[in-house]
Amino acid sequence: MLKDFKEFAMRGNVVDMAVGIIIGASFGGIVKSLVDDVLMPPIGMLLGNVDFSNLYLVLKEGATPGPYAALAEAKKAGAVTINYGLFANSVISFLIVAFAVFLLVRALNKLKKEAPPADPTTTECPHCASVIALKAKRCPNCTLPV
Repeated sequence: MLKDFKEFAMRGNVVDMAVGIIIGASFGGIVKSLVDDVLMPPIGMLLGNVDFSNLYLVLKEGATPGPYAALAEAKKAGAVTINYGLFANSVISFLIVAFAVFLLVRALNKLKKEAPPADPTTTECPHCASVIALKAKRCPNCTLPV
């Protein structure tokens, strides 16, 4: 059984998939940083200095009553919150990753396209319907001019 598992684990597809998962996880971290540190600050600034990570709705006050200046304070007080700002960041991250995957698949599909068919080198004799070379002047079967 151990031998079978080793053969399964060392197949090319499994190793390729593992590499893809590792690279995907790293890519996810890069995209999260892009969204949180590069994209959202200017968007928040355009919307009136809004920090998306601090957008939340308090459902139930915590041990210390609100209002809370930041999400971290609300969590520290034990408040129950809906964190729609963090959700917005996650949606934007997902859209960026999905778009990057779309571009990658699109590029791979362009590489996989088959080459156009080669120009024909044969034709059919109009008299006897046998296949002859395109450059032939006479059909080798019926000897009539083509």
